[in-house]
Amino acid sequence: MNENSQSPQAGAPAADFSALPLSPSMLATLAQLGYDEMTPIQAASLPLTLAGHDLIAQAKTGSGKTAAFALALLHRLDTRRFDVQAMVLCPTRELADQVTQEIRRLARAEENIKVLTLCGGSPMRPQVDSLVHGAHVVVGTPGRILDHIDRGSLELSAISTLVLDEADRMLDMGFFDDIAYVASRCPRERQTLLFSATYPPGIDKLTQKFLRKPQEVKLAERHDSTSIRQYFYEVDEGERLGAVGRLLDHFRPASTLAFCNTKARCRDLVDLLRAQGFQALALHGDLEQRDRDQVLVQFANGSCSVLVATDVAARGLDIAQLEAVINVEVTPDPEIHIHRIGRTGRAGEDGWAFSLVSMDEMGRVGNLEQHHGGEFEWHALAELRPASNERLLPSMVTLQMLGGRKEKIRPGDILGALTGDAGFTKEQIGKINVMEMSTYIAVDRAIGREAVRRLNAGKVKGKKVKVRMLTE
Repeated sequence: MNENSQSPQAGAPAADFSALPLSPSMLATLAQLGYDEMTPIQAASLPLTLAGHDLIAQAKTGSGKTAAFALALLHRLDTRRFDVQAMVLCPTRELADQVTQEIRRLARAEENIKVLTLCGGSPMRPQVDSLVHGAHVVVGTPGRILDHIDRGSLELSAISTLVLDEADRMLDMGFFDDIAYVASRCPRERQTLLFSATYPPGIDKLTQKFLRKPQEVKLAERHDSTSIRQYFYEVDEGERLGAVGRLLDHFRPASTLAFCNTKARCRDLVDLLRAQGFQALALHGDLEQRDRDQVLVQFANGSCSVLVATDVAARGLDIAQLEAVINVEVTPDPEIHIHRIGRTGRAGEDGWAFSLVSMDEMGRVGNLEQHHGGEFEWHALAELRPASNERLLPSMVTLQMLGGRKEKIRPGDILGALTGDAGFTKEQIGKINVMEMSTYIAVDRAIGREAVRRLNAGKVKGKKVKVRMLTE
């Protein structure tokens, strides 16, 4: 840390939002949204950012960082000016969508704040048309933001706040030059806020080039050991993948995120799990955006039991109520291990973290124990016995309907069709995700086929629709 560093542990900042220089309407909005008190990253960073300082903050997804920078950028907006005054760069479309939703929720107090998402994987023309009508805040991925700058559809001369969210992940993806170009097109007299879970060398390069006398906030990442139960299993290399199915059969978690160190290992594990009857999907860098969207929708809505991912592909995901994490292979980086297991055991819920370790990886486990400050709990694979003769199946299935935002479809339209003419109850319907061209509907597994039949036989918003089952 430099001389401008702030240690959140020293002198523990006040955790009440009312201690901040926020408007009464914003404080009322925070109360309505259930923001009772600040998270550690919010308490450490908001007094600095609201005072106008540039910031380097170490924070991960799920720490409350989005609200930390959203409140700062909304505080600086002049709503009477219909220019783009704040921009948030994100590594992935999923994270950009999450950030946009959060900023919109927090901006409720001001009726006329317009927030736009500008990401690849979506048609360019609607984005250009939206920019013509003006916006206050844009959230997007570096490549698509660059496209808009180059074609002249995005003007940055009024930017007062630039946020680099998950900067380390953007550097991993090779976006340094794009970020540098975007930052160079923004006014020099702006506020720049950089959030990163880890500090690779490229972060220093970014901060030296684009931040002015930044304050630094670094939170030690801790997990409540009472809420995450870590079990380690020694395995021979040949039994590693088979051990994943044994863990699932024994503990029967409703949702599991399994980490592999390579894309090839991800594919092999998914093939094996499917052959064993598990509803498993892979998430890795080779997936097209459309396929990635489908995988994430199915996992988040409870119609996929196991998501098998690489660390790079899983960054930026904030998955609620994740029961278990399986380290199919041990990562050599203790910080990455902490990030992995920290995805379970959140919000007062208990979680499991299982690690499969071969003899070759024992040295890595030694490093983890040193970092952890204690010995891990070891168990034998022989202890694992199927807890039930029934297959572990997710409670929901996903239906895909052609038509989405482009056709002005809203979740309420789908819910109305299913609980109206189709005759299902509200309790049988899960998450409804409306995308640009498609809509994904989670329904109780028991009604999946009948829901497809009735939707295809009926109408949504007075029009015939095409629906198919995405998962069985």
